Amino acid sequence: MLSKVLIGVLIAMLGMGYWYYTTTQKRISILTENNVKLEVAAKVSEDSIKALTKQAETNQKLTLQLQNDLQKAEAYGDNLRKKLRELDLLADAIRDASNLEGRMNGATAKLWRDFMESSGNSTDVPLPNWLQSDSRKGNTSSNPDTKSDSTSSSEAQTSPAG
Repeated sequence: MLSKVLIGVLIAMLGMGYWYYTTTQKRISILTENNVKLEVAAKVSEDSIKALTKQAETNQKLTLQLQNDLQKAEAYGDNLRKKLRELDLLADAIRDASNLEGRMNGATAKLWRDFMESSGNSTDVPLPNWLQSDSRKGNTSSNPDTKSDSTSSSEAQTSPAG
């Protein structure tokens, strides 16, 4: 009878050992799969962090470049305002209107070319008609439809009916 009890205890222990082994193997398998998933997620997170860091560095460089460009543009605007304050356009217009008109058109053409270049367009593009230099000489009006050579703004100018 003692041997039957001993055999029963031995069979029970073997059954418990088998159950423990199979459940442990299942748990190890699940944990291994979860570990692989976590490693992939960690790798993706590291790659994302590297990409975001690189993008932040690029954004910082571009921001500095934009700040430098803005400072240059503001300095240029300040320079233009200073020059405009120094000019007496009315006295220049009274003295020599055609010379003033030519200088104004030349300065406008330069600004136009600078604008076209800074916006990425080719500077080979011809200037608009209103910025083309006039080949006429002398004291002429900017209105080609008038017959008078007077530049007085107090005189009424009319276009011929055509």
